[in-house]
Amino acid sequence: MSNRATPASRAEFKYFTEVTTRWGDQDPYGHVNNVVYYSYCEAAISEFLVARGTLDITGSPVIGLIVNSGCTYFSPIEFPGRIAVGVRISHLGNSSARYEVALFRGDDVHASAVAHIVYVYVERSSNVSVPIPAAVRAELHSLTDDARLGTAAQAEPANIN
Repeated sequence: MSNRATPASRAEFKYFTEVTTRWGDQDPYGHVNNVVYYSYCEAAISEFLVARGTLDITGSPVIGLIVNSGCTYFSPIEFPGRIAVGVRISHLGNSSARYEVALFRGDDVHASAVAHIVYVYVERSSNVSVPIPAAVRAELHSLTDDARLGTAAQAEPANIN
């Protein structure tokens, strides 16, 4: 039995945005540099939050800070290119959310890369962890499998962040 990861498919994601690769995104090997994938992911997450009115970049009293991230690469992305970025929430805790972000070349059905990014919500002025505000939680919940599949949310143990 193999522990090899398999690429996500478009059907696993509800929210999509699009980015276009730039000449400067390439590395000397002729494909988009690994670190650029993270910038595509952050841009998609931030775009979702701003568009939904739950993030004011300079004024929100509660903000999300990245505490963990990782990415699995399946096939290269190159310049020039159009990338569909799918975003979902795989875990919604009391003060944290784990985003899963997939990057799809053009119209590909399977992802070229899948990243996970964990945000912990903190009070901006103190950097102290706080519960995710209700309005933000509602928008994040819309990206969960429960919302995507139209199932009821599962109760969450109280000790999970």
